[in-house]
Amino acid sequence: MVCVIVMTFSDASLTALRVFREVAERGTLTAAATALGYTQSAVSRQIAALERSAGAPLLQRRHDGVRLTPAGRIVARRAAAVIDQIDATARELAGLPDDRATVRLGWFASAGVGLVPAALRRLGRTHPGITVLGREGSTPALVRALRAGTVDLALVASAPPYRPLDAETPALQVRILTERTLHIAVPAEHPLARGDHIDIADLRGQPWIAGPGGDPAMGVWPGVDERPNIVHTVRDWLAKLHLVAAGCGITTIPVGLTAACPPGVRVLPVHGGPAEQRRLLLARLPGPVPPAAARLAETLRAVAVETPAPQDVQN
Repeated sequence: MVCVIVMTFSDASLTALRVFREVAERGTLTAAATALGYTQSAVSRQIAALERSAGAPLLQRRHDGVRLTPAGRIVARRAAAVIDQIDATARELAGLPDDRATVRLGWFASAGVGLVPAALRRLGRTHPGITVLGREGSTPALVRALRAGTVDLALVASAPPYRPLDAETPALQVRILTERTLHIAVPAEHPLARGDHIDIADLRGQPWIAGPGGDPAMGVWPGVDERPNIVHTVRDWLAKLHLVAAGCGITTIPVGLTAACPPGVRVLPVHGGPAEQRRLLLARLPGPVPPAAARLAETLRAVAVETPAPQDVQN
């Protein structure tokens, strides 16, 4: 199958390669069509043309979207390389700076509040020639972006039991940057804020400010043994914390956001039940790491390790 792809891949159009990369990253034909401004039928035609050129199915259609076949994973990697080379040539012909020192970084929402800005500030001082292009996304979206070759490094968070980020091959290279215990952000005037910790039993009946999608890591303490009373559903972490400051509820908080808490918020650990650990991971595709990406990775690791764990924060 690989030989067939090598022999016929040259027949593929650049448009088809760009469409395929978008589908591989976004996971559905509909999402790719929306991002590209195409109709879904136009996206389907480009994928069909690319599959004819490759001589093999590239996508497995599923009820929840699409998944790359083994041939599709090969084409996704090669397509990313081809597109990057063509774009670099276009920039060079236009007299724009060389892109060899550019690194594409993806991160989950809360990392963009503390860790990423601090790391980029430090990288700008130590290696001013490196340009970082960034994007925020969910873990599944960032993993798809890695597979599609549209990001080089991805910062993601992981909760127990710490399963692999996906089941695709080759396995992603994952590095643990740090591991922290989840905390609770409460209004400074709330009864829960009177001590130096919160007993897990006292979380029963509390109003929660949670994220969308029902993910417990996005606002509700995982060890609560009741159906949580979610009073506000908010995607943005800073909006959650300002709602906490306003006395509208409580929420879980990762360590990276502690310094960003507005006045009127207290951050406390929870006692009772299993510790809720969260790992900060840096993921990439296997293979050699370009020097610029390696320097960014080391800077992210250094900043993550230096970030103090919140013991008792009151603003």
